[in-house]
Amino acid sequence: MRRLTPRVTVTLIGDTFREAVVCWVFWGLFGLSTALILFLLFLMRIDVVEGARATISLFGQSTGKAIEVAKLVRGAHSTVAAFLYMMGMFLAVFASATLMPAALERGRVEVLLSKPVRRRHLLLARYGANWLVVALNTCYLIVGVWLIIGWKTGVWYPSFLWAIPTTLLMFAVLLAVVALVAVLSESAALVTMITFALMVVSPILAQHRLMMKLLSSEWSRLLWKGFYQALPKFYDVGRINMDLVMGRAVASWAPLWTSAAFGAVVLAAALWWFQRKDF
Repeated sequence: MRRLTPRVTVTLIGDTFREAVVCWVFWGLFGLSTALILFLLFLMRIDVVEGARATISLFGQSTGKAIEVAKLVRGAHSTVAAFLYMMGMFLAVFASATLMPAALERGRVEVLLSKPVRRRHLLLARYGANWLVVALNTCYLIVGVWLIIGWKTGVWYPSFLWAIPTTLLMFAVLLAVVALVAVLSESAALVTMITFALMVVSPILAQHRLMMKLLSSEWSRLLWKGFYQALPKFYDVGRINMDLVMGRAVASWAPLWTSAAFGAVVLAAALWWFQRKDF
């Protein structure tokens, strides 16, 4: 009988971590995060003047203009949060797109399935390990940037740390898509194309109010609304992310929970298909 035990889970997650290290996925993400942290630590100099204003020097060149410290910190936080949310997620998906299909390759998946472990347990462990690899690097980068900027300016905005849960939640949604496409196709290339397409189409679909005025037929408006409501809302959640980081009130949480619901449904579909797929 195939038993679900913590030891099996740890073994499966450890196997994925080892693969991420061997394939340089983990170290690639870690290296990029470290490069940004070192950039802020050594190449950007922030001189606080009179406790309320600051000047910035980059590569030895000063801006020559004093900026309010609070405004400077908020600007730095928003820039890093926006960069990590979009570019960081692109890089994370590209890295994970190779790890998930690798476990489903012919020859390897048969070996994994011969072990005393349920199929859904195997896929969930792979999914969780991929998420943890990105989560560790995300926390390392965001906390590191927060500490450095706070240390250099003396201004600490804990709201910047909201970038961690929002980014990781939306990555979990994308990773669910990665899992489903990997189970269906076993193709890393197709996984990358579909997940990137979802991210690219999101800001287009987000203009649904404008499109309701531009589209001439009722069926086309309903189709646009349907796609907007059904697909994950990376653009809208990005705006929520910025509101949280900047300490502003969030107008609506709907894009967040509807995107999470999409991820849950897709992950359930991946588990269902993997359970019934013939290897």
